[in-house]
Amino acid sequence: MREVKGIVGYLITPYTKDGNQVDEAMIEILVDLLIKNGVHAIAPLGSTGESAYLSLDEWAQVAEVTIKKTAGRVPTVIGVSALTTDTTIQMAQKAEELGADAVMVLPLSYWKLSENEIFDHYSRISDSISIPIMAYNNPATAGVDMMPKLLVKMFNEIKNVCMVKESSGDIQRMHEIYKLSNGNLPFFNGCNPIALEAFAAGAAGWCTAAPNLIPDETLQLWNAVQKGDLNEARKVFYKQLPILEFILKGGLPSTIKAALKIQGFEVGDPRLPLMPLANEGQQELKQLIDKL
Repeated sequence: MREVKGIVGYLITPYTKDGNQVDEAMIEILVDLLIKNGVHAIAPLGSTGESAYLSLDEWAQVAEVTIKKTAGRVPTVIGVSALTTDTTIQMAQKAEELGADAVMVLPLSYWKLSENEIFDHYSRISDSISIPIMAYNNPATAGVDMMPKLLVKMFNEIKNVCMVKESSGDIQRMHEIYKLSNGNLPFFNGCNPIALEAFAAGAAGWCTAAPNLIPDETLQLWNAVQKGDLNEARKVFYKQLPILEFILKGGLPSTIKAALKIQGFEVGDPRLPLMPLANEGQQELKQLIDKL
């Protein structure tokens, strides 16, 4: 198992100009960009990667191109999320077959899932693969909220659940995960505006789209935390906080694609019903980047 820690960079899914096809050449460019920008791992096919708007064939296409282009330079954590356990298993098995280092599983639900149903979902996925699982809690997008006790239980009792991405925005949950697991369960922050607090709570890393547009500041925060320099960590965090808040509020696919276009990358618009960032939003984002 390759260790996953540090800055885990989200990869967007670029489309051709008409939006009808995944742009494989641009995926390769963006993978190189993230690695050049210093990320410690790459995570395609999450919320930022618009995984919910891709067909299974497109999902597999993005996974394959990303893993091949990354070529082991950093670990790849592939998002595998579907409404049914069977489909999620198919995706997880495909990710392992393609050479993923880990899979990130966000439980999706139309019906409210019980804790037993969530546990069984992860258990069945774990039994179908041999690579690590990052349990991804994002109640705002998935409609499923996994509490710290359940996450720690899955870590203790399901063999491949090795880490957690906590995106609820509730810092107290990170403290609870640390306490309940005696610090043994690696957890990653998935909510940009609480990155500093998350590191103070013991986060093993930060899953973020920020390296697509402000890589220096993102890595400076991580490096300051590793050195134990709290004053420097505060300084670089609050410097970038307005951008972190903006991209979260504006929606990650829309704002990150807008930021990449500002940098000259033709990545296409998000897929409907998602809308591209409005002109005034683009201007505000450019001003924030220029100011930084």
